[in-house]
Amino acid sequence: MKLDERKKKILGAIVEEYIDSAEPVSSSNLLKMSDLNCSSATIRNEMAELEKIGFLEKTHTSSGRVPSQKGYRYYVDELLREDNLTRNEIALIKERLERKVNDLEELTKIATTTLSEITHYTTIAIGPQVNRHAIVDLKFVLLGNRVLMAVILTDSGIIRESIIKFDEDISQEQINDLTVLFKNKLIGKSLDELNVPIEEFITTEMKTGINIIQKIIEEINRLLKSTGKDMYLEGTNKVVDMPEFKRVDVTKEFLNVLNEKDIVSEVLNSGFAQDINVYIGEESEKEELKNFSIVTFNHLIEGKDIGTIGIIGPTRMDYSKVISVMKYISKKINDDYKKGKNHF
Repeated sequence: MKLDERKKKILGAIVEEYIDSAEPVSSSNLLKMSDLNCSSATIRNEMAELEKIGFLEKTHTSSGRVPSQKGYRYYVDELLREDNLTRNEIALIKERLERKVNDLEELTKIATTTLSEITHYTTIAIGPQVNRHAIVDLKFVLLGNRVLMAVILTDSGIIRESIIKFDEDISQEQINDLTVLFKNKLIGKSLDELNVPIEEFITTEMKTGINIIQKIIEEINRLLKSTGKDMYLEGTNKVVDMPEFKRVDVTKEFLNVLNEKDIVSEVLNSGFAQDINVYIGEESEKEELKNFSIVTFNHLIEGKDIGTIGIIGPTRMDYSKVISVMKYISKKINDDYKKGKNHF
């Protein structure tokens, strides 16, 4: 739906004032704080029109209006500024992200913490989706007669290692054979390319005992499937400072959502790569998220998926600040990667 310029200004001013104050916005308040150059009566009429078409809602306790989910959506799509960063915030992002890191997960944690610190919302990060991983290296290290360490490196820079214990002895010669065979069959392939089980790749070609092979296969599968489900949370305590969470039921609902990792992961993985994805309330189609908004960004660097970072908070979220910080962090990570500052 198209709005004329005055309605756009009024809606934008109401959304931003409500985000800032958490109090319903009246026409008299709006007149004081904006450059609308019109009378209070005109503002009241425009607000009534915006309410009629579903962009504003009237609360029971005040004559003022608050944005509806439809109003927030229009604001995000049409009115939002994406340069809402102060010099101090830019300096903080640069200082944090310019620290030398050689590990993707460390970089993700730094970005997640920085995003939460600047926006004051709960930040969530998950690794790349498992079916996008390709194995680029695989090593087996014999630690004892019946103990093996498996190390896997994916093209997204994620390293996974695990200790495997056996019920029978295993020799270095067997380890050498296993290393060659697994590398030949698995390196360069992602999980969605393995159209038959790993077992079928290996068991028909190996002289090593089937029990040893099976245990290694199970552990490789477990390691790969755990990648992409790892979740980092920052700023979960920040909700207590927000007016929405003064209600115990809303706080419990929020904490339950954070505990339901599958719900959050599904939303974070549902967006389009390299786009900012905003889910306002019921738009997520998850009953558990109807009172919250989630903003996500899937990071691709040189075509390499490094995972998704998201923010979850009330629908009265400072979308301008959140999106501005996300875009700047993403640009900074990409720029530093191209300059060779981060090797992952």
